[in-house]
Amino acid sequence: MGTIYLVRHGQASFGAADYDQLSPLGGQQSVRLGEHWREHGLRFDAVLIGSLKRHRQTWEGLSAGLGWGAEPLVWPGLNEYDSEAVIEAIHARPPEHPSSPEGYRQHFRLLRDGLRQWMAGVVSPHGMPSYPAFLHGVTSALDHARAHHSGNVLVVSSGGPISTAVGHILGTTPETTIEMNLRMRNTSVSELAYNPKRCTLVSFNTLPHLSSPAHADWVTHA
Repeated sequence: MGTIYLVRHGQASFGAADYDQLSPLGGQQSVRLGEHWREHGLRFDAVLIGSLKRHRQTWEGLSAGLGWGAEPLVWPGLNEYDSEAVIEAIHARPPEHPSSPEGYRQHFRLLRDGLRQWMAGVVSPHGMPSYPAFLHGVTSALDHARAHHSGNVLVVSSGGPISTAVGHILGTTPETTIEMNLRMRNTSVSELAYNPKRCTLVSFNTLPHLSSPAHADWVTHA
C-alpha cells in the first residue's frame, strides 16, 4: 500500500490578466511545503502534474524545498476547469473581474450555479469537456499511480480536480464536491492511501507546513 499526496498549487493571480501564474507568495508556499517534507524525510517514487503553468511552478518550488529534482509526468487530466467559461455558460453578461466584496460574492454565486449545471449535464461551457470526461481525466491519474507504483506519489493539481477526486472516492453530492473545491487552500495537502484495487481518503486540505504562527499570514485560498 502507498500514499498519493494531492497538492493544490500555490497562490496564483486571481483577478489579474493571467491567473495562471504563481504570485511571489505562491512560490514561497511551495518551497515551504518542500522544506517541511524534507525535514520529515518524505520521499516520492513519482510526480504527476497538470500542464498549467501554476502546476509546473508549484512543482519547481516543491522541488527546491525538497532538495530533490525529478522530471514529472505531465497529465492534462489534472488541469482545472475554466471558471470564466463556466460562468459565461449561465450568465448572458459575465461580470468583470471582481474588485469588491460584493463582486467576489457575485462571482462565487455564479460559479457555484454554473458548476452545478455543468456537473448535471445541463450546460456545456465553451472549450471544456463534459463533466464525465473531466472526472475521467482525474481518476485516470489515480489509476495510473495505482497501476505503476506502490510507494509515495506526488500529484500537483488544482482545487477542482482534487475535490473531484475526493468527492468521487467518498461518493459525495455535487454540492458537497463544489463546497470542498471552494474551501481548498493554496498548497494544501490531501492524502489518499491506495492499493492496486482502490483509494481511500486519509486527510483533506491540510497545511502542515504553515501551522506555525510565523506562517499564519501565508494561508490563502485563491
